[in-house]
Amino acid sequence: MKELTIEAKTENLDEVLEFIDDILSEYDCSMKLQMQIDVAVEEIFVNIAHYAYDPGTGDAVITADVSGDPSCLTVTFADSGVPYNPLAKEDPDVTLNVEDRQIGGLGIFMVKKSMDGVEYEHKDGKNVLTIKKALV
Repeated sequence: MKELTIEAKTENLDEVLEFIDDILSEYDCSMKLQMQIDVAVEEIFVNIAHYAYDPGTGDAVITADVSGDPSCLTVTFADSGVPYNPLAKEDPDVTLNVEDRQIGGLGIFMVKKSMDGVEYEHKDGKNVLTIKKALV
């Protein structure tokens, strides 16, 4: 398991993606799969950067591990910001025209649809969001 503690600021997104991509480079992961994972990681990290500590800032702790057969990537994001469960929000109605949709929720919806598992818990004063994706 590898861990990255980083200030939750959008300027640090490239470092977060590099952390994940370095792990994926050790596995025979397709570019399509890597892009799906990167989009999910970006969505979650940017949400933490924008909302968890607003108007201040704080750290995000990102852990990543590949295990099992077939291999599965598990990435966990933890922050000490305002408690918020993004999975509790109702999925947006994607059948509506863009003009008729409510703002927000599309990013986490995409994460839920593209990952094999997404879980949230508030534990020890921290928001903990975990995503899983099979690497096959």
